[in-house]
Amino acid sequence: MNKAPDTPRAGRREWIGLAVLALPCLLYSMDMTVLNLAVPALSADLRPTSSQLLWIVDIYGFFVAGALITMGTLGDRIGRRKLLLIGATAFGLASIFAAFASSAEMLILARAVLGLSAATLAPSTLSLLRNMFHDPQERTFAIGVWISAFSAGGAIGPVVGGVLLAYFWWGSVFLIAVPVMLLLLAVAPFLLPEFRDPDAGRLDIRSAALSIAAVLAVIFGIKRLAEYGIGVEPFLYIIAGLLIGYVFFRRQKTLKDPLIDVRLFRRPAFSAALATNLFTVFVAFGSFFFVAQYLQLVLGLSPLKAGLVSLPSSLAFIIGSTLTQKLTTRARPPVIMACGLFIAALGFLAQSWAAEVQSVTAMVLTFTLFSLGLAPVFTLTTDLIVGSVPPERAGAAAAMSETGAELGGALGVAVLGSIVTALYRRSMEADALAGIPAGMADTARDTLGGALAVATELPAVLGETLLVTAREAFTNGLVLASLGSAVIAILTAVLVLGIFRGSNTPDAENGTDKPIPAPAE
Repeated sequence: MNKAPDTPRAGRREWIGLAVLALPCLLYSMDMTVLNLAVPALSADLRPTSSQLLWIVDIYGFFVAGALITMGTLGDRIGRRKLLLIGATAFGLASIFAAFASSAEMLILARAVLGLSAATLAPSTLSLLRNMFHDPQERTFAIGVWISAFSAGGAIGPVVGGVLLAYFWWGSVFLIAVPVMLLLLAVAPFLLPEFRDPDAGRLDIRSAALSIAAVLAVIFGIKRLAEYGIGVEPFLYIIAGLLIGYVFFRRQKTLKDPLIDVRLFRRPAFSAALATNLFTVFVAFGSFFFVAQYLQLVLGLSPLKAGLVSLPSSLAFIIGSTLTQKLTTRARPPVIMACGLFIAALGFLAQSWAAEVQSVTAMVLTFTLFSLGLAPVFTLTTDLIVGSVPPERAGAAAAMSETGAELGGALGVAVLGSIVTALYRRSMEADALAGIPAGMADTARDTLGGALAVATELPAVLGETLLVTAREAFTNGLVLASLGSAVIAILTAVLVLGIFRGSNTPDAENGTDKPIPAPAE
């Protein structure tokens, strides 16, 4: 990775500011994981319907995904630090509102506001890093720390949540955010510089509405596909979202001040980095989701123990992210990304074996291996995305990066989930459920969790037979999904080597990639 001779290096203020920027990233991912542990307690207290419970869990992610592009470009216009502070204030207030919600409707509203607030955090923090760290080597390290903060939040969320729920009411899991956001509000004005695009025009409200509607429709359709399988309704939502997205992109080409400059996609480095990031998140999120279920429902670990045994993989991810900058001094970024994806593929292959032998230790080792392999890929693709655009467009680029990640995660859970579910239900046919009443058999055939619940209501021998059959069926699905993840990781590695062959990491500042000229009026 080459840098221009006059590229300014970061000082003490920038490095302390990096630590400040890690705080909202930590909370962003914690809030996506900590609620899962609180679901049983809040269900007993608020008594939500099944539909309301789904919205309590899902609406946070929906609003994060839908609002990212709007918030990223808004930061370019009004100032990234200002948007970060506005979002932090809203996040803290919404957390208090959620903690003391007295009805399911109140909690759904609070989670929606939390999602909108969280959508300001990732693009604001990442675009601030783009402007604080001009040296490519330093920026790669800073982005590694930024990504590590998300990983750390996801790792400690279940642990902290488990401890709080052991001593306090379910609302306490939301109050974790309040002191952290207060600290951010106190120190950010002094440690974080302000940046905005001096030539940015007004925010186009119609474009913002189109982008939110497009992403929400696609994400909702994918979510329905994951929950209910292949059907007309999920595809209608996805198609509607894609059509709205098409209208959105056509509109951007006609505007003097577009919400996003669609010509960014003409840059091979930018488009390839987005695609690589999406496929990497695809395999990572799908595996995280199903390994968590496997540890609890097949191996019988409690949520807290499952979170604890997952800590080594999170530590590996943090180490891999922070060491990426060191690796770039020894090899070109495309080679590092390809090697990381090949290592991840080995981890997924080993995971398919570990699932068969049902060993906690083996699962932890394979989980750690593919996390270590994927960490440099996340760091370098993120660096490519924000580093290949001019600094004034960093907010929009960061938002597109995060939106791609959200889509990749949703697709990973949906596609790999469909594989696991289809194989599970095929294995749980009439012969496997012989002797079980029809209504209970339908529940057991639907999900592994349903089978475990049904087993407790059956005679001991029949219940034990059902448990063995259901766990074996889920394991077979996980094995196939792991093999599929390995194939996708290998194909993505080949894609990286093919597209980036013979080129260095693009950087808009060092002259290897020229800034896009302003749109013609």
